[in-house]
Amino acid sequence: MPLLSSTAKTAALAGTLALALGAAASAADVSVSVNGNPVAISPPPISRAGRVFVPLRGIFERLGASVVYANGIINATGNNRTIALKIGSNQAQVSGVSQTLDVAPFIIGASTYVPLRFVSQALGANVNYDGANRIVAISTNGAVAAAPAPVATAMAPLAGSGVRLAAEQPANGAFVESKRPTIEARFKNGTVDPNTLHVSIDSLDVTASTSRAPDGIVYSPPSDLLVQRHTVRVTGKDAAGAPVDQSWSFTSGTAAMTNVIDRLAPPADAQVGSSFTVSGHTLPNARVHIVAGAVAQVGGIFAFGTGNYTGDTTADAAGNFSQDVSINTVSGGQINLVVTSTEPQTKASARIARRLLSK
Repeated sequence: MPLLSSTAKTAALAGTLALALGAAASAADVSVSVNGNPVAISPPPISRAGRVFVPLRGIFERLGASVVYANGIINATGNNRTIALKIGSNQAQVSGVSQTLDVAPFIIGASTYVPLRFVSQALGANVNYDGANRIVAISTNGAVAAAPAPVATAMAPLAGSGVRLAAEQPANGAFVESKRPTIEARFKNGTVDPNTLHVSIDSLDVTASTSRAPDGIVYSPPSDLLVQRHTVRVTGKDAAGAPVDQSWSFTSGTAAMTNVIDRLAPPADAQVGSSFTVSGHTLPNARVHIVAGAVAQVGGIFAFGTGNYTGDTTADAAGNFSQDVSINTVSGGQINLVVTSTEPQTKASARIARRLLSK
């Protein structure tokens, strides 16, 4: 086979990119309702081979089913039925009976997509798809099973570590109005090695987007959470090397309040000393959480080591905030700055992360 010229390669790449962008654009046009109520699914549905696919947890849990996903195998239980699917396979099991799918489940990025019609019908629901208007209507012949009521649970540490979670936001067992609330917690009875920390929400690993420090974690969701109960799990090792495994749960709401941070100073790549001032603008009276410090490990962009700064301030009635920061620095080193704003009523979150340079 002859090699493609650079021009042909460029054209092929452009064609592939155009197809990908076209699929993403069409996905956003598909809307889903359950028992007449619109359902916000994030990431959005995808149309492929004439079928509508949705993120597996987004639809399973919305239809009242529990999901376990491991090693490419999807097992779901709900409405007295069991479903087993496999990534890339057209074969499925529904309550022990083999069935064949027109199109197999697949993975895009960090999301696993399943065929909406098959999953819904396997759980006993009726599905109507209006292709002209790109509307999927699901009827469960009754109310969708509600998410479990938040239950405050004791959060005892694993044997060997005295570290516990404290000041969780949203609070354990609480309901928060925002679709994108600030999710954070502090550590008490000791500190944790930030380079060992792993953070997950509903079994989805969000470690790479979480600010991790010896005394706590902060995460700002980049997309809307489902209206249901969520479980945050934090694992790692404490300063003595003992294992830490802590978790808490909360329920998110439907408020579409959008938070914002702008006019943040210092600007990216600015040179600063061991003491400098962080200032900016956000929503009025928002709580502003600031973390600054040196990177503890290459690739651990938001893993702050010892000598970091962690502090909170409150924006004034006009949304302006300012906070003095003092950290240990080494001349010519890199400093990471993460600023998170939390709107006082709905708890809507906004975050900016940037690199600074030490003088």
